[in-house]
Amino acid sequence: MTSTRATGETEVLETHTAELFQEAVRRAARLLCQNEVVALPTETVYGLAGNAWSRDAVSQIYQIKGRSPENPLIVHVASFEMARACVAVWPESAAALARAFWPGALTLVLPKSASIPDEVTAGGNTVAIRWPSHPFTQAVISACGFPLAAPSANLSSELSPTTARHVQKSLGSLIPLIVDGGQCQIGIESTVVDLCSEPPRILRPGLITASAIRAVAGDTGSGMEAAGSALLRSPGMLAKHYAPKARMVIAKWDHSRDLQQRIAVEYPWAGAVCVISHQLIPSAEHFARVSVIPHDPEAYARALYAELHECDEIGADLIVVEAPPDTEAWSGVKDRLGRASGGACAPLWAENP
Repeated sequence: MTSTRATGETEVLETHTAELFQEAVRRAARLLCQNEVVALPTETVYGLAGNAWSRDAVSQIYQIKGRSPENPLIVHVASFEMARACVAVWPESAAALARAFWPGALTLVLPKSASIPDEVTAGGNTVAIRWPSHPFTQAVISACGFPLAAPSANLSSELSPTTARHVQKSLGSLIPLIVDGGQCQIGIESTVVDLCSEPPRILRPGLITASAIRAVAGDTGSGMEAAGSALLRSPGMLAKHYAPKARMVIAKWDHSRDLQQRIAVEYPWAGAVCVISHQLIPSAEHFARVSVIPHDPEAYARALYAELHECDEIGADLIVVEAPPDTEAWSGVKDRLGRASGGACAPLWAENP
């Protein structure tokens, strides 16, 4: 017997028992085999999944999200054999990185095979592939027998979802099924490495750091691809991405009064102000919400999007986030904060336009 909750035309399936898990796998796989798209949990964020071999399914993903056709998708696989079927070449660098980090939060960009539709890659000749570690998504891909194209399960440019409830808020009744696999354990999107350049280049940082990648694959390029005239090889390259509804600034402050004064001078229109801190905690009496995330990049990443969702839910006008440390371990968090605020994550005030 399944446990379901209806939200409009969208069904939400639980997975917290073995019986519910298997039934949800069957239901999700059946819809995916019918070229429908469904929301699935991964260890990074929830994904809006469709058959990566199917132009129709991929087109639905773009339409539902309101996603630009110039922004490519990541293809999710459940075996090395499936990964190799998606690419034209499988170099030793790919094999080494896959052995070290798959299943996990690493995406590899390689020349695409003829079986990958151009819609998946935004017309480019490369494809981004990942083997997720979440057991539910692995089970669904294996049951389908084909890879899944799966960007984050939210409207384009909005906050990525890390719970099934976040998916419901964003996509409502636009999709037939959401599978509730609990809170995502990583909480930000995967590290993306371009293996088509020499040396390999990190296109999007994540919790798998450049040092960890260099330890396996050798030197990596220091530059990150930016949105521009060239075809994008990876999602997550747009300057404004992963953004809350509220205006967001990244800042440092010395004490609570300093923070209050700066907000009063620079944002006098902001009635409801939320603060997300990790070291310098301001007095909560002066703000609509003060959140404290542990001073640890992994714990911070796991909580970040959920905190931003909470700020939006209470109607924040302004979100002030304490700038994270300028170290490699925090590079993935800094990237998401920078894109959520519409620019680079600077140590001084920086806001989304």
